[in-house]
Amino acid sequence: QVQLVESGGGSVQAGGSLTLSCAASGYMRTSYCMGWFRQTPGKEREGVAAIDSDGRITYADSVKGRFSISRDSAKNTLYLKMISLKPEDTAMYYCAAGYGGTDCRVANGLDAWGQGTLVTVSS
Repeated sequence: QVQLVESGGGSVQAGGSLTLSCAASGYMRTSYCMGWFRQTPGKEREGVAAIDSDGRITYADSVKGRFSISRDSAKNTLYLKMISLKPEDTAMYYCAAGYGGTDCRVANGLDAWGQGTLVTVSS
């Protein structure tokens, strides 16, 4: 069982930047995808960025050009660098992992989730 712990959230003004980290521990399978999701009250969890087991990266249209996902396999850590933040980026951000060909662009069916880290962007 893998455990995921996010960090790096906080409060910033619009136009600012933050980098989120997701540290993974426990048993890590050799083939897995990882992704970042976000959720605001009353809304479904939405995919923000994902990296599959072959290193292919995808982004939600709303964050393209502003967010960058990366993974340090040696440190078992996933990152999300966010620049030019907007008030609409305010949300709880979660990282997740999926095995066996799971699609980390969608929330359903993923195998592990972190507890979330809050990002607040003020105008």
